This record gives sequence, C-alpha cells and structure tokens, in this order.
Amino acid sequence: MKFKGYALGIISSVSYGLIPIFILPVKQAHFSLDITLFYRFLFSALMIGGYLLYSKENFSINKKEGIVLAILGICYALSSEFLFLGYDYLTAGIASTVLFIYPVIVALIMFFFYREKLTKLSILSLLLAFAGVIVLCLKGKGLEINFAGLGIVMLSSLFYALYIIIVNKSNSKVSGFKLSFYSMLFTSLFFMIKSLIGQESFAIPSVTVFFNFVVFALLTTVISTLCLVFSIKSIGSTPAAILGALEPVVAVMVSVLMFDEKFTFNLFLGIVLILLGVILNVLAGSKKAVHH
Repeated sequence: MKFKGYALGIISSVSYGLIPIFILPVKQAHFSLDITLFYRFLFSALMIGGYLLYSKENFSINKKEGIVLAILGICYALSSEFLFLGYDYLTAGIASTVLFIYPVIVALIMFFFYREKLTKLSILSLLLAFAGVIVLCLKGKGLEINFAGLGIVMLSSLFYALYIIIVNKSNSKVSGFKLSFYSMLFTSLFFMIKSLIGQESFAIPSVTVFFNFVVFALLTTVISTLCLVFSIKSIGSTPAAILGALEPVVAVMVSVLMFDEKFTFNLFLGIVLILLGVILNVLAGSKKAVHH
C-alpha cells in the first residue's frame, strides 16, 4: 500500500504548488487577500463538508478535539497569511521554495522537543536544505539576502511544520476528512474575523472571480489537504513531508512559465540543494524505521 501513499503525497504537493496561479492575479488586481483566503477556505470547508454528508459521517467532536482543531486552523491560517505576505518580498517561486523548509523544521522540533534522534543523514539533509535556502535568497553577485521576505516565509514554514506535528501527535481519533473540514472551517473563521475588523466587503465582484475562488479552493486546498492526510496515514509524516519536495518545483515552474519569473542559476541551485536535502531526510527516516 506504500505506493498509494507516495502517489497521494505527490498529488498533494503538485496541487499545493499551483497556488501562485491563483494568488498572483489577486495581488495584481489589488483584491483583498483576507477575503480571498476567507472564500478559499470557506469553499474548501463546504466541499469537504459535502463529502462528509455524502459518506454519512457525523460532524460531532468533543471539546478536546475542538480545541486541537481550532489550533490547527489557526496554524494553517497563519501559514497561508505569512506565505502570501512573503510574495510581496520574494518572487512566488522563491517564497514557495523557502516554505518548503518545513520538513527540516519538523525534524528539528521533533529533535529538540520530542528527543527524536537526528541521524548523520538527517543532519546532512538539514544542512543541504539550509544551504539551498541561502542560495535562493542571494541577489545577483552579492550576499544580499532579503531578510524581511526570508523571515516572513520562514514563519509560514514554521506554522506549517506545527500543523503537521500537531496532526501527528494529537492522536485524535478524528478522521482525515473531519480533521480537514474543521481545520478549514477554523481557518476561514480566522480570515472572516480579520476581514470584519478591516471592514472589508464580502461581495464577490463577478462570476469569474467566484469560479476562480471555487477552483482555487478545490485544487490547492481540498485535493492537496486530503491527499496529504491520507498520505501521512499510509506512509507516515516524514516521507509525506519529503514528497512535498515537488511543491516548490511546481511553484517555480508556474512562476517561470506564467509570470515571467527569471529562471536564474541561483534558483536552479537552490532548488536542487533543497530537494537533495529533503530526499536525504526521507531516506534517513526510512532507515530509522527499518532499525526499529
């Protein structure tokens, strides 16, 4: 069954990597990001909720699960928020690639807080991934790093890592679909409150924008999240996180092909280093599993 887990992991990353297709036009049109994200997650929650109804699963959760799911929603919301803020400082390709440091952050948090061993391979993978991020953020010849952009996207990555660890460690008996439904619902609530505070209009300007929201929700959120949840259940969180290696590759291809992002040598080298790091991380994880 491993093969299915890996295939789902790949689909999850590719669909998540398509985010720039939807977000960049929104940014260019100066349409509110909070409203966009509110609808993205609301529609996602509705679609997954529809599936739950269809599969006759009940929606009930206890208080403890409710708290965990609310925290997951906030982690997911903050991760999205910081990623899109990062787009203002870094190109979409670079921001998506830096976000991808999250498996490394997962490994580090597991090491520091859960005393999970770091093997030599893991350490090498961390160093490669880190070197990749630095190469990506170099501008031209000098060592000019866009620290604001880097810091913001690193925060996005941190919240995504926390999301993955909480899903893994909460041992909640909530099914993958229910977990996704509630975390999307809480995420959309987060952006709704933010939009209300900012007194923004919830009106959707046109049918085209409405369809854009629906496709955005389905492709980058529903498919991505569900595949990730099933992938984690099938192959575990480390390999699933590693397969996410395709996310930045897809995002970079989208940015280069559709939004005229320059495909520089730094971009190429940075991605290669990060991919190598992440793949080694998976290998280290699977070796560990063999020894247990």
